[in-house]
Amino acid sequence: MTLTIGVDVGGTKVAGGVVDDTGKVLVQARRDTPADDVGKTRDVIIELVTELATGHDVGAVGIGAAGWIDASRSTVLFAPNLAWRDEPLREYVSTATGLPVIVENDANVAAWAEFRYGAARDADDSMVMFTIGTGVGGGIVLGGELLRGANGIAAELGHMLTVPDGHQCGCGRLGCIEQYASGSALVRFARAGARQEPQRATALLELAGGDAEAVTGRMVTAAAQAGDPISAEAFAQIGRWLGTSLADMAQILDPQVLVVGGGVVEAGDLLLGPTRRSFTDALAQRSRLPVAEVRPAELGNTAGVIGAADLARRR
Repeated sequence: MTLTIGVDVGGTKVAGGVVDDTGKVLVQARRDTPADDVGKTRDVIIELVTELATGHDVGAVGIGAAGWIDASRSTVLFAPNLAWRDEPLREYVSTATGLPVIVENDANVAAWAEFRYGAARDADDSMVMFTIGTGVGGGIVLGGELLRGANGIAAELGHMLTVPDGHQCGCGRLGCIEQYASGSALVRFARAGARQEPQRATALLELAGGDAEAVTGRMVTAAAQAGDPISAEAFAQIGRWLGTSLADMAQILDPQVLVVGGGVVEAGDLLLGPTRRSFTDALAQRSRLPVAEVRPAELGNTAGVIGAADLARRR
């Protein structure tokens, strides 16, 4: 049995685990991310890997990082929520630990985990995954391999144009899907609805202390589950936009499976119901042809660790 370590580096936490070749996480560890300090972030990763490798015959390390990774899977070119700029992370960690290392985008490693061991494990060729969190990430598998692009930064699905001249996106464009199908969009839609029709948002406003601007994503989910109309409509709005983007992927790539992951998917059918309806409506003219099934991700918070570890095993 080949053991590898997977590390998932985000803006607030660094999570790691020792993973076997069936995708099982044998032991885990976690640290806070000192996001504004390059050296300290690097040291935390090395400390975590060293701890996890103790007592285990580990063959390699995979690191999933929230940022743009170069084509050689060695350097973090840019990380919007971390201080990394052209950071040679693979070299640092490999030198310090004596282990082979690969570095990959965090959405890519999560998508790979779902393809190998999660929602798309029955697929042998292709999958597209949208990750719905604060923003929108994504990963694409074609021909059994991650689609990485010429420069290593393919599958930035959150920045597909959805609404021409729409909301300003953090990437600098107007109208990206991230502004319409993310957790941030969910909150924006719910706040607007609560301001405009407070009588239909009583459960939501109660959770927010009567202040629409204090609404959070967790509040929207809880209120929608309790039957709050405005909160349910906020989910319907992001589901509608997400479904059309999934339909675009079905038309362009014809994957075996479409997966929806990320924190917002924990709302279940509140999101997946309108997403699937929008997806089906957008593909009405393809009713006689096979089309990918839309499935929720299965691996949750461990996907990044599992995917990074498996990519390290296959390096």
